[in-house]
Amino acid sequence: MDGIVNVFKPKGMTSHDVIREIRRIFKMKKVGHTGTLDPNAAGVLPVCIGKGTRISEYLLNLPKEYIAELTLGYSTDTQDSEGKILKYSNKKVSEDDIYRAFDRFKGEIEQIPPMYSALKHNGQRLYEIARKGEVVERKPRKAIIYDLNIMKIMDNKVIFYVKCSRGTYIRTLCNDIGEFLGIYGYMSYLIRVGVGNFTIEDSVGLDCLKGIDNDELKSIVLPMDEGLKHMESIVVDEKFFSKLVNGAKVPVEIHLNTNDYLRVYCNNKFIGVGRIIQSDNGFNIKMDKVLI
Repeated sequence: MDGIVNVFKPKGMTSHDVIREIRRIFKMKKVGHTGTLDPNAAGVLPVCIGKGTRISEYLLNLPKEYIAELTLGYSTDTQDSEGKILKYSNKKVSEDDIYRAFDRFKGEIEQIPPMYSALKHNGQRLYEIARKGEVVERKPRKAIIYDLNIMKIMDNKVIFYVKCSRGTYIRTLCNDIGEFLGIYGYMSYLIRVGVGNFTIEDSVGLDCLKGIDNDELKSIVLPMDEGLKHMESIVVDEKFFSKLVNGAKVPVEIHLNTNDYLRVYCNNKFIGVGRIIQSDNGFNIKMDKVLI
């Protein structure tokens, strides 16, 4: 079996825990995820199996979608509900203030990664340093908030939807909104509802996978090109099939952006990922990865 399984990761499991379960269920060693999901969060975790592990690098930068809950009035050392309360505020803000604060964080922003994260400082994970009670300087990192919409405000709770780039910390977003409002804030709940074109509606839980036979498991594995729908596609004449799969450059008439990754189809099948190369003689396509 080669492809992608759209797994619903339960809260409390690490992404690596999910990989171990998928290996056991599918009886396969070649299994990998497309970017970790916080153990305290639930939701969509695309998992590549078999030859599908070879496309995981193309899925890492897909936009992520979440529904989160922000609790205002407190800050914690982990920026979520698992941490110790550091600060508290009785200050009241209006709903208009909250909406204005959320508008402030749309588009390209900078975030200082939280101490309780897996980033490394001098070869050591930040969370390992934080557990010792130490704090080190972290450089701001750019993140893109494509969409940020408040769904509901009730007392000091704000439920919101966010679509963001890879590497965005929703915990830090909650913390920074609270700081901007002057009343602090932390992430009290998080669920990932989408990764690229993988949605929570189409995800499947691990318990469901454990109870089905091999044929049903096969039906749940999505084709590799299903995970690459964010790429343009190109169909190459079948006479070039052998050249393509052997890594040769093949002339094409279609004008697409050079160096952009493309889903390549030939001989009525998906054969892999390629790129357009421009030369003096025109445009050619060359395979980046052959996946048949």
